Amino acid sequence: MPVHGLTPILLCLLHVWIIPSPASSHPQLSECRLIQRTALCNDAKLSSVPPGLPRNIEELQLNYNHIQTLQDDSLLRYPSLTSLSVACNSLEKLESNTFQDLSLLESLNLANNNLYIGYPETSQALKKLPGLKVLDLSENKLEDEMAATLLQNLTSLEYLNLSGNLLRRLDETSFRDLNKLKELNLQRNIIFEIDGAFASNSKLQRLNLAFNNLPCLTDFHMTHLVVLNASHNFIEWFISRQDLNDTFQLETLDLSDNKLLFFPFLPSHSHLRNLYLSHNSLRFYEQLADNATSPNATTTVEFYNLRKYASNVTAELWDDSLHGDVSSLEILDLRGNQVEYFPYGFIQKMPFLSRLQMCTNCLKSLNLTYEQFPGSLYELDISNNRLKQVVADEGTLAVLGNLTYFNLSLNDLEWLPPRFFSSLPSLRSVDLSYNHIDICLSEEAEISTDLVSSCVDWRNVVSLGQLYLKGCNLELIPSSAFAGLSLTHLELSDNPGLVLQSIQSLSRTLQHLGLGNTHIQDFDFSHLKNLKFLNISRNSLAHLSPSLLTLDLKVLDLRDNRLSTIPHGLANALAPNLQIVFLTGNPFNCCQTEWFRAFEKSKTIQMVGLSDIECEDPVRTQQLQHLESSVCFNEAGESIYWYILLFVSISLSFVGISVMVLLTFKPQMLKKSIKKKCLKSTSY
Repeated sequence: MPVHGLTPILLCLLHVWIIPSPASSHPQLSECRLIQRTALCNDAKLSSVPPGLPRNIEELQLNYNHIQTLQDDSLLRYPSLTSLSVACNSLEKLESNTFQDLSLLESLNLANNNLYIGYPETSQALKKLPGLKVLDLSENKLEDEMAATLLQNLTSLEYLNLSGNLLRRLDETSFRDLNKLKELNLQRNIIFEIDGAFASNSKLQRLNLAFNNLPCLTDFHMTHLVVLNASHNFIEWFISRQDLNDTFQLETLDLSDNKLLFFPFLPSHSHLRNLYLSHNSLRFYEQLADNATSPNATTTVEFYNLRKYASNVTAELWDDSLHGDVSSLEILDLRGNQVEYFPYGFIQKMPFLSRLQMCTNCLKSLNLTYEQFPGSLYELDISNNRLKQVVADEGTLAVLGNLTYFNLSLNDLEWLPPRFFSSLPSLRSVDLSYNHIDICLSEEAEISTDLVSSCVDWRNVVSLGQLYLKGCNLELIPSSAFAGLSLTHLELSDNPGLVLQSIQSLSRTLQHLGLGNTHIQDFDFSHLKNLKFLNISRNSLAHLSPSLLTLDLKVLDLRDNRLSTIPHGLANALAPNLQIVFLTGNPFNCCQTEWFRAFEKSKTIQMVGLSDIECEDPVRTQQLQHLESSVCFNEAGESIYWYILLFVSISLSFVGISVMVLLTFKPQMLKKSIKKKCLKSTSY
């Protein structure tokens, strides 16, 4: 990414530049650093441009200072400047002759200042820059008229950043003089209307309109635009000019996080490769074409006042031509919509589709044969839908030879084609988490000839590396389940009562193992020599398996168990290699914390949620991080409070026994003693 592509917010957070300073012939100034022909004067508490820099510098950075005005003579000493950055100051204006001798200046960064105050005079200064190509005016509280004034006559400008301002409405005068503009960033304004604003910008290739208030984008006819980001608006309709025969150069269109109700009306001829439509309310309405089933349903939609030269448009809601040209599409992101089905032939129009993301929709079935998915498909994510079954024949599965990532999690799957996964030769990752699928026993997989199966079998899928089976209510995983596999990731968490017979066949490849909330107790990990990540959280473990001593773990999750301590030897064995450990939710003993000190001494271990890791003693609960040293007094780790309680108990017992003996065996002596002391005769 070029330097001018940095957002102003990120730029202003980087208060310290960490740049090496090689040997240079220039003397080092107290407030600036010189690297060849670049002067770095960032965060130097400057109120003006330093005058003592070499005359031949080409780049000057004055970010994070306190400069309020660039005066006419501020930059006279530096005629060779090609790049100037005065971001994150208190800059209010540039005097009209600030750039009078800077004919070579091409890049100017004025982000995060207060130029809304003195914008008329600043505009006069900018007009003195005939070769300016890059201008950053972001975060300056600029309104529509202010921005238009500042941009007058900047005919050489190629990159413009106006993000984070107060722009509301754009028209044909907003960027009229910027006929060489290639990239325009308008994100994070409050734009609600665009009326012919880009008519003069025929070379514009990248346009960012994200995080505004646009209600729709109609009459889209920017044939030279390559990337359009209009995400995070309130767009309900996207309509391209359908009467244009020109081929649109558009390759990436981002309409995610809007209010789209219908699939966008794309150009009739385009090179569109990436289409992002996630988090809208998009559905298909093909079934409304059948008036017999929906006699009162509307079949058309009419658009009024599109432009002066365009009459009202009436369109059929399910007309295939409305989808436009999707023949070049490679990525289609429809996550978080309301899609219940694909229109007939819709997927067939995308012969080069490689990634289809359908997470969180309303699909009830997936018929791979009917839809005819292309052989180029690399990733298919249909997680969090309402799928009950997947249908596919052998011919269909043979076509999907490139399918590598397949996510079917969070559905209601009960049926799959037999030998479904074994028919996909490139499969690397399968996620079946939170479904109702069982694992086939070896004999079931061999004799099954049905079109669908209630169990799954992935034996001998040599390409498979990641298998996720969380929350499938699995009870038994037979030892033959992973035969012929070379898994690196196996996730079995959230299967309470799971019986895992053996994963010996994965001993040479397995690196990630999830057994959280499986109620597993004494499992032997010693044969898993390559294991790096282990999750055994939420298992009510009172002690850890000694087999962990043999592992070279990087990440260990022990949350929400019943651990009172970790054996000192095990802690010392894990500490040299462990990088991340989760420990919260255990009733650790404050008097047995040698393991904690071992982890604490290791500078490479991150104990996640350190402030929430607690220990208990007979009196109180404490944070292990701030454990008081006076709680325990000997090397054995025994608490002094136990001795106090024992002494008090023995003393009370002795007193009680003494009283009982006196009352039982010597009652007369007690009576006489009382009588002698208390019942004395009176004098009368």
